[in-house]
Amino acid sequence: QAQLQESGGGLVQAGGSLRLSCTAPAIIFRTSTMSWYRQVPGNQHEKVASISRGGGAQYGDSMKGRCTISRDHAKNTIFLEMSSLKPEDTAVYFCRAEALYGSDYWGQGTQVTVSS
Repeated sequence: QAQLQESGGGLVQAGGSLRLSCTAPAIIFRTSTMSWYRQVPGNQHEKVASISRGGGAQYGDSMKGRCTISRDHAKNTIFLEMSSLKPEDTAVYFCRAEALYGSDYWGQGTQVTVSS
């Protein structure tokens, strides 16, 4: 049922790096601003980063300076490169597509666990 598919999560030591990927159907990807959110159980979704169709990126405060969002138009995929990871970065990371005329799509999430 999920329109988007995330991958790349896993277990990493503090200070390490991970690259997350999210693939969307072409008709969604080409018309959407794409974003990464994260959620800890009991907490609300927190915006990590977003990227427009033209490639302009915006970052939330939580991981600013420690992540980079990018998109590959040929592969209908966005990426989140994360570095200097901390235990408090442990969360489920979700991909979101906000289409031009109101449609909103979410992936099922990928678990990132950072050990101390």
